[in-house]
Amino acid sequence: MEQVFTVVEASDRLDSYLANELPELSRSQVQKYIEKNDITVNGRAAKSSQKLSAGDKIEIKIAKRLDFSQKTLPIIFENDDVIVINKPSGILTHSKGAANDEFTVAEFIRPRTTDGNETNRPGIVHRLDRGTSGVIIAAKNHSTKLWLQKQFSQRKVKKTYLALVKGTPKNASAILHLPIERNPKKPQTFRVGGNGKPAETAYKTLKNYDDYTLLELAPHTGRTHQLRVHMQYLGCPIVGDQFYGQPEPRLNRLFLHAYSLEITLPTKERTTFVAPLPDELEDFLRDL
Repeated sequence: MEQVFTVVEASDRLDSYLANELPELSRSQVQKYIEKNDITVNGRAAKSSQKLSAGDKIEIKIAKRLDFSQKTLPIIFENDDVIVINKPSGILTHSKGAANDEFTVAEFIRPRTTDGNETNRPGIVHRLDRGTSGVIIAAKNHSTKLWLQKQFSQRKVKKTYLALVKGTPKNASAILHLPIERNPKKPQTFRVGGNGKPAETAYKTLKNYDDYTLLELAPHTGRTHQLRVHMQYLGCPIVGDQFYGQPEPRLNRLFLHAYSLEITLPTKERTTFVAPLPDELEDFLRDL
């Protein structure tokens, strides 16, 4: 969308004015575009709360929404309430802003949900990092979304991951209680710290290799980067982790896979969904 128009009557707020003038956009969408400087006033960056005067020139340059209708993802299970996907590594769970310039799990789910275009995360109730593959569940309607979100918030969902780490943990199995906080020196990362939020991870060894260990990880909380941070703290970073370890030239991804998800569906049926280890991870283990 590219549009330029002149304000006829003064307004107390830019976002309210545009939401009224452009009914195809919600006020929250307008605010996000203003934050990205896709909407300017008199050629300058603006704020949503900016007052407008008659004669002000508003310029809108919003990228056209990309068409992802031909894109697909592997579906593990689907009914009227939920869809369960085996997310490949490299795919985002959802975009980070109003304008979406790449295919995500959310965009794949969008046509199947009752959520409107005003959200960048339709149906999403939990997330996997871009580099992590495996099971992710999404809601297809509002009541199911609330049903699933409640289970995640009350920690009634059982999640199991498979991870290959560098080195060998001191104990073959343990439960880690290590609070996680944002790293002020690298704000895009996290670390174990006394001012952080409680985070709990159970792990057990599945197989030892010369320089690596295959672990089963069970997060009991859902902090951002939790498994990656906890493994780094043990001195055993996950293979291929560029944030908390180092790249692995033989593997162009993170060796972290959401193997299974146990949850109660709206039908009251307790169900476990499983995604086998991807071929590229199986091949890497075979070569060790």
